[in-house]
Amino acid sequence: MVKYVDESFEILTQIDGTSMLKQVERAGRSCYKSEDHITRDSHLKFARMLVNRQHFSVIEHCSVSVRIISNRGLTHELVRHRIASYSQESTRYCNYRKGKFGNQITVIDQSKHFKDAAQVKAWKHAMEDAEKHYMGLIEAGTPAEIARGVLPIDVKTEIVITANLREWRHIFTLRCSPAAHPNIRHVMGELLNEFKSRIPVIFDDINP
Repeated sequence: MVKYVDESFEILTQIDGTSMLKQVERAGRSCYKSEDHITRDSHLKFARMLVNRQHFSVIEHCSVSVRIISNRGLTHELVRHRIASYSQESTRYCNYRKGKFGNQITVIDQSKHFKDAAQVKAWKHAMEDAEKHYMGLIEAGTPAEIARGVLPIDVKTEIVITANLREWRHIFTLRCSPAAHPNIRHVMGELLNEFKSRIPVIFDDINP
């Protein structure tokens, strides 16, 4: 029976925002040999100056890794951001008929995106139908890498992305906009708020 789950994320990096900004400041001041201007709080002013001037190459010296649980539609869009590293759950090598997957497929619950119960029912029927055919193919001896062809875009996947702060700014700017797909906009909006709470200044000008 199909399992339905919500999107989620986990920040894997142990973030110390102050230490990150101090690292950014040390790197940036190397350009001007102005290390003698470093004080206990100067990293905040320095970071604000970088953002105001859009001098974002300096913030590339810090990176953050995040695990995202969503559907494959979201990850198809996410991996288009090229200046990042990705590790993703593989439908080729993961056999969802095996016990560790509960002998079921898991999909991201899209119920909130439909306008009425009839549409939700139709969507869930499609998910159940995909699961039935996937499991049937596996039982018949079809390799998982071939049977995966019947899996829906809404099948749950996990992806770990590591990107520097500049690339995270780019991701948030594009994926939190009103034009973004509802799934990715939701995840990135919540993730942006977490980044704002943990890393001062760098993301303050971007709205979820």
